[in-house]
Amino acid sequence: MIIGLKKSPHDLAVHQEKVFEIDTHMGICISGMTADARFLTKFMRNACLNYSYVYGSKHPCERLISVIGKKSQTKTCHPSKRPFGVGLLVGAIDQAGTHLFETCPSGNYYEYVSMAIGDKCQSAKTYLEKNYETFAGLDGDALISHGVKAMRASAAETELTEHNVSIGVLGRGQDFRSLSKEEIRAVLAAAGGDEQMQID
Repeated sequence: MIIGLKKSPHDLAVHQEKVFEIDTHMGICISGMTADARFLTKFMRNACLNYSYVYGSKHPCERLISVIGKKSQTKTCHPSKRPFGVGLLVGAIDQAGTHLFETCPSGNYYEYVSMAIGDKCQSAKTYLEKNYETFAGLDGDALISHGVKAMRASAAETELTEHNVSIGVLGRGQDFRSLSKEEIRAVLAAAGGDEQMQID
């Protein structure tokens, strides 16, 4: 499950999408420059399509993340190029199991049980660190509820609505998909009132 807080550059502008499908077994959430994220998204989608065409199976997540890391790191070595200005949170299920990777503009990448990235993410990280041990036995709805509570912890001054929240879900036997606005509204209502959760 991946949750993103969409931001609008101006009151009159549409919120920018933060969650993208890469393949049926993989999705990402972005933090940073949307243009760079779209470039990497296109690259990852093409890599998955090529792998599927050649090998007839889904692209292993860690192998693709390694390629993204090398691509990002190369950008830091040349004075004529600038690093990608975006970090990715990549969720996937492949033959090796369930994965959640964070990629950095430096080329580093890390695997986590749960993670938050982006502006003001420390409160969300604190919430996840306090609760991650309980995640293993929970169903999808409970995990989404925890994700919403973590986001509320880091975006306390922002009212979460179906217009500024994106939620992508993925599971065993379930392809990656983004929840509709109606589903997000129901999720926010179900997790509402608990945003005063204790993170201290």
